[in-house]
Amino acid sequence: MYQDEYKRWAAADLQDFDLNQELNAIAGDDEAIKDRFAVALEFGTAGLRGTLGAGTNRMNIWVVRQATQGVADWVKTQGGTQTVAISYDSRLKGWNFARAAAGVLAANGIHVRIYDELMPVPALSFATRYYKCNAGIMVTASHNPAKYNGYKAYGPDGCQLTDDAVAVVYDVIQKTDVLTGAKYVSFAEGVEKGLIQFVGDDCKDAFYEAIEARQVRPGLAKTAGLKLVYSPLNGTGLVPVTRVLKDIGITDITIVPEQEYPNGYFTTCSYPNPEIFDALKMGLELAKKENADLMLATDPDADRVGIAMKCPDGSYELVTGNEMGVLLLDYICQGRQEKGTLPQKPVAVMSIVSTPLADKVAAHYGVELRHVLTGFKWIGDQIAQLEAAGETERFIFGFEESYGYLAGPYVRDKDAVIASMLICEMAAYYRSIGSSIKQRLEEIYQQYGRYYNKVDAFEFPGLSGMDKMKGIMAQLRQTPPTEFAGKKVVKVTDYAEPAKTGLPKANVLTYTLDDGATIVVRPSGTEPKIKTYFTTLGKDLAEAQAEKDKLAAAVKPLLA
Repeated sequence: MYQDEYKRWAAADLQDFDLNQELNAIAGDDEAIKDRFAVALEFGTAGLRGTLGAGTNRMNIWVVRQATQGVADWVKTQGGTQTVAISYDSRLKGWNFARAAAGVLAANGIHVRIYDELMPVPALSFATRYYKCNAGIMVTASHNPAKYNGYKAYGPDGCQLTDDAVAVVYDVIQKTDVLTGAKYVSFAEGVEKGLIQFVGDDCKDAFYEAIEARQVRPGLAKTAGLKLVYSPLNGTGLVPVTRVLKDIGITDITIVPEQEYPNGYFTTCSYPNPEIFDALKMGLELAKKENADLMLATDPDADRVGIAMKCPDGSYELVTGNEMGVLLLDYICQGRQEKGTLPQKPVAVMSIVSTPLADKVAAHYGVELRHVLTGFKWIGDQIAQLEAAGETERFIFGFEESYGYLAGPYVRDKDAVIASMLICEMAAYYRSIGSSIKQRLEEIYQQYGRYYNKVDAFEFPGLSGMDKMKGIMAQLRQTPPTEFAGKKVVKVTDYAEPAKTGLPKANVLTYTLDDGATIVVRPSGTEPKIKTYFTTLGKDLAEAQAEKDKLAAAVKPLLA
């Protein structure tokens, strides 16, 4: 079966030199052929993601065309403007895939608005809403290594596609022959017919205006003298982030030179993920050299941002996604209260795996903090509910522990551009009153308790990996643990039971312990991993860390 498919590809005109070369190179290698052709990349909730290369189990223009035919058929049932927005980041083949998608949509009579330069996820979400599109497509593999690319599909609200829409798209993909099934015209022909147009400056400017309108203390950053080192990690952040920062008055910005310009090979860090130290290493070295107040890095599609803050002794400390979520929530609430711009009945939103410390901060300011499933589309869904009730202005902030933040309803996905602006404004504010981000974080811990958050991951590779993961989750439900490391389980929340949680069904278990600590167990939706999220409390960091280590040791045998 897979050998036949390989032969069909090898005989076809694939319009891509690299694909032909790869197919020639694997001739006679059964294992390599099987790996590429035995299965197809699956179109899931986040779209497609896979290794670049030839075959149905790889990312290439043919798989992109097939997926886009699925999106096109769904769009055709939707009425509306019959328009789709497209963007792409710095990954290899990104522009090729974006044009391939545009060509399929145009062949289906659907209008396209495509960026003429690489732009991040939030800009795509914004354009989808700005042009009242039926859908949006972002060509990206987020923070995966260089050999990956991917394809995220968005709905008319600028949120990632709903499960119902994904089911329709997937159904069409199953019926569409990967090499011959998708309708297609060349990019040039689509432009000539007026079906493909570039995103206009009006849309780009409106995006920046929407972000800058969310300043908490407008004008403050101009006079604070903040010194910043920034790395776009060879992705899309350079233009939007530096533009917004300069607009609000932060001009002392040193860019990490090796990571400044788009480079899909990501030669300076194998894993361009601002959550991990290696990605920030060069930026940290430069920050020390420049004596910067702050070091900032955005991932390739600029929807997530990581930072290192300067400590009083001159060293730099990485800030976790949970800590930054709490710092921003605290800063926005405090600043907007002071300025009289906090709305009536304000709402913030966070994922169920994020820190309970945020609940304490929200309660302090009288803010309703809603808990949603992991995945930023659920935060977007909460904004949509407020919008439907005519109460969009109530939404002040949303975050998840994996470094995703959003302040304002102008897009429906996480946005490293606004997060970078607010982090810098916050740093400038604390500097202007003789304090710092580090000092404020310590004050928060003194006020609410020393929380410690840590995520561990257990990998289950190979074909049997997914089955093992299912077995472990089933076992945890059949014989629920009653204690961990001598701490009694006082509450188990099973998100597979929507009637009890009030949330959509999800394969997640949360254990609340008698000392206030929590353990969340959640299989990853995109990788063969089970993730465990620990929150512990201690009188200081060392004690909280020691508590976490005890709990992790108790959890380990259950996931072996």
